[in-house]
Amino acid sequence: MSKSICFYFQVHQPYNLRTYRFFDVGKRHFYNDEYRNRTEMLRKADQCYLPMNEILMDQIKRYGDKVKYAFSFSGQAIEQMQQYAPDALESFQELVKTGNVEILAGTYAHSLAALFNKDVFKKQVTEHKKLMKEVFGVTPKTFINTELLYSNEIGADVAEMGFNLMVTEGAKHVLGWKSPNYMYANNINPKLRLLLRNYRLSDDISLRFASDCLTTDNYVERLNEIKDGEVVNVCVDYDNFGYRYDDSTGILNFMRYLPEAIFNNTDFEFAKPIEMLDKLQTMSMFDAPIPLSCMDEERDLSAWMGNVLQDDALETLYSFANKVKRNKEEDVIRDWNALQDANHFYSLCTKYSNVSPYDYYINYMNILTDFNERVSNK
Repeated sequence: MSKSICFYFQVHQPYNLRTYRFFDVGKRHFYNDEYRNRTEMLRKADQCYLPMNEILMDQIKRYGDKVKYAFSFSGQAIEQMQQYAPDALESFQELVKTGNVEILAGTYAHSLAALFNKDVFKKQVTEHKKLMKEVFGVTPKTFINTELLYSNEIGADVAEMGFNLMVTEGAKHVLGWKSPNYMYANNINPKLRLLLRNYRLSDDISLRFASDCLTTDNYVERLNEIKDGEVVNVCVDYDNFGYRYDDSTGILNFMRYLPEAIFNNTDFEFAKPIEMLDKLQTMSMFDAPIPLSCMDEERDLSAWMGNVLQDDALETLYSFANKVKRNKEEDVIRDWNALQDANHFYSLCTKYSNVSPYDYYINYMNILTDFNERVSNK
């Protein structure tokens, strides 16, 4: 019996914040670095989105229904493509029209709302589904949370929203001896089925492509080493293809020829996540009482919360939820969404040294101060 392989691509582009000083509070309500946002989006479109979409379209034309993919788009990515790179958005729309691509539901703002405010979480999912319908003409049926955030309670909330399928991390500390390559069920509401990311095969592409000199041959070998399981879920950021790893690394050719290598040398078949509902039976419950994610070796929340900077910023941000709920102004809602982006809190993490978390904290809190004044005066 053949096994299934599901490829999930996350497309996200955060709004970069401009330098916002205390003296700007109450005077300037524009928070984004528009030049940087435009530059990064155009670079991603040129180096990743357009060439990778062309590769996937060529595969679909060659192999038909034998190749299938799943995409998760954040609201910020769609907004910035609409503004700066409409040709890239059009190429994604053409892919979806083929029927070989499943669009996944998620949080509009690539946010951590599932951890902090159930009402905000549900509203963001509703907004995201609406946007996917407007842009791609489809209503998503499979849910994938920001950075695969999950717990028993989050899963139950997702089921309450009407989803029967969710994708999350195959975290070893939760699975124990069990394999991530089966379908599981939510521990509170078993009607919600779970597909688990195979972190080894995902991270081979995301984290180790260049260092491991990854080729289609040795990737196929690793697939063939899997003796247990029924489905392998490979979840990666789309940016890896041509942007984080540029074309000179060979990553675009890797994806170009990967389907052929899989067809010729394995018993795997490409599948959309939603197809697994009819194909697979639940192996067992997936019990995650403590929230998990796909981030770092710990697969926990420490990339976004846990230090005093992160916790203060998150507490302050979500304290505005009721005020924002009463506000109908488009610019306020847009800023509210953008300020929830998990990338802001990642930048406040003290276990990384890419930027100064303290400088970022001051800048972000200045913006929150101004934002609070705006929503408090309505």
